[in-house]
Amino acid sequence: MTRIGRRFSELKKLGEGGLVTFITAGDPNIETTLKIILELDKAGADVVEIGIPFSDPIADGPSIQAASMRALAQGTNIPAVLGLVQGVRRESQIPIVLMTYYNPVFHYGTERFAQDAARAGADGVIVTDIIPEEAAVWKKAADDAELDTIFLLAPTSREDRIEKVANLASGFIYCISRTGITGAGTEMSLDARKLAEAVKGRTDKPVAVGFGISNRKHVQDVCSYADGAIVGSVLVDTIARYSGTKELLENVHKLVKSLKSGTLDK
Repeated sequence: MTRIGRRFSELKKLGEGGLVTFITAGDPNIETTLKIILELDKAGADVVEIGIPFSDPIADGPSIQAASMRALAQGTNIPAVLGLVQGVRRESQIPIVLMTYYNPVFHYGTERFAQDAARAGADGVIVTDIIPEEAAVWKKAADDAELDTIFLLAPTSREDRIEKVANLASGFIYCISRTGITGAGTEMSLDARKLAEAVKGRTDKPVAVGFGISNRKHVQDVCSYADGAIVGSVLVDTIARYSGTKELLENVHKLVKSLKSGTLDK
């Protein structure tokens, strides 16, 4: 069991939901990203997703796309992100998930990427555009490296797809609350609850819900039926707003502490 599985197991015993926080590596730069991750840990985040910036995303909304462009302009690449993970591991044991697309992984080398990610200290990987039916090569590489593979499910996912993901996934299963792209929302969809309940009916693996979660109330709502809430765009927007200021870490901490408080009423 990786740090991810252990963390969700601990949270279950405590009666808490998990808070999974997403940030883009290299936005505004790698050195600041390291400080932000350590601040996320201090503020109570349970898992951190580190996005590897990519020029042609298909699931990312405007906020994360803009963060990726800023990171790429800084020269952020896979080796830089792996170095970042190593830096985190020198100071923190927070569970780390790398989030990427298959194109960068393929060009880096699938087996090499999995082995290097594990050696750096990553616990799991989300390859956003790999579906379970086409995941054999990646899944073998990840399993050999003892990395969790986290698959995404959408409200439109058929029962056979849910079944496959329930069998293949490890770490946790990522349920998308709505169709479309990432971005802060105003209210949670009932589709998210239906999907999470359908998945939980097929597996005892942790289920986390993401897309559109942007405040404490959203987190509290999600954690009433799922094992965790995933927050990305509102955090990325906060980083962009306070980038280069002395208030950056303070505001990241304040936001994450508020979001985490929503998991305590599970």
